[in-house]
Amino acid sequence: MTDATALPGQPRGGVLSGPATARAVNVLAPNASPMTLDGTNTWIVSEPDSELAVVIDPGPLDDGHLRHVIDTAEKSGKRIALTLLTHGHPDHAEGAVRFAELTGTGVRALDPALRLGDEGLGHGDVVAVGGLELRVVPTPGHTADSLCFHLPADRAVLTGDTILGRGTTVVAHPDGRLGDYLDSLRRLRSLTVDDGVHTVLPGHGPVLEDAQGAVEYYLAHRAHRLAQVETAVENGHRTPDEVVAHVYADVDRSLWPAAELSVRAQLDYLREHGLI
Repeated sequence: MTDATALPGQPRGGVLSGPATARAVNVLAPNASPMTLDGTNTWIVSEPDSELAVVIDPGPLDDGHLRHVIDTAEKSGKRIALTLLTHGHPDHAEGAVRFAELTGTGVRALDPALRLGDEGLGHGDVVAVGGLELRVVPTPGHTADSLCFHLPADRAVLTGDTILGRGTTVVAHPDGRLGDYLDSLRRLRSLTVDDGVHTVLPGHGPVLEDAQGAVEYYLAHRAHRLAQVETAVENGHRTPDEVVAHVYADVDRSLWPAAELSVRAQLDYLREHGLI
């Protein structure tokens, strides 16, 4: 058995669904896969003494899951007042319109195409519902529209797919860009250093107890992969699929299509910086 404290970010053991902090409860969607890990984490966030709650990432269009999220909130005496999206990938956002119908809420997102209602989300925004405060942190890279939500009262950050509870995320080229992603990771590192954030509430996988350790691991991993890709090109592996086969030889082949997206982003980054 692996010691969880020795893993990057110190993942929390036990069941994924249920309370994670004083203000955040996870409802795990039934969409497990190699890309979504155990499934999408749908987060219900609220002040303990408030009747109002915010839901982050309703998840896939699965009526059973969406109703389960509502039931979980109602059993705690909460009414869902607002829906937020970390980004537009279907495993996070596909169920948002249906969820809005079921709850009568608006949907706020960075991408105007994903919004229901007049309000979007952007840098510096603070979402306030029933005494709860969520600060919007723009974190493009995985996708152009990726956001994180800083929950100061719990010293936590909800990261969507920018940081996962297990493994590392994909820079989804061409929408995602590696330079943006590295900047976003540095922005999250600042939250851990300057704002005392210590808990990661990810979009997939377990809660991470060491936010700074997780961010440092991600930055080191990206630097390592980038060096591997640069070396692969220098050794004659020119096309993205050739680079994937060389650099990701030890990775399950079912993940190679996703790896190719990251490799394309890395190749673009190396060209932009005159390194290949």
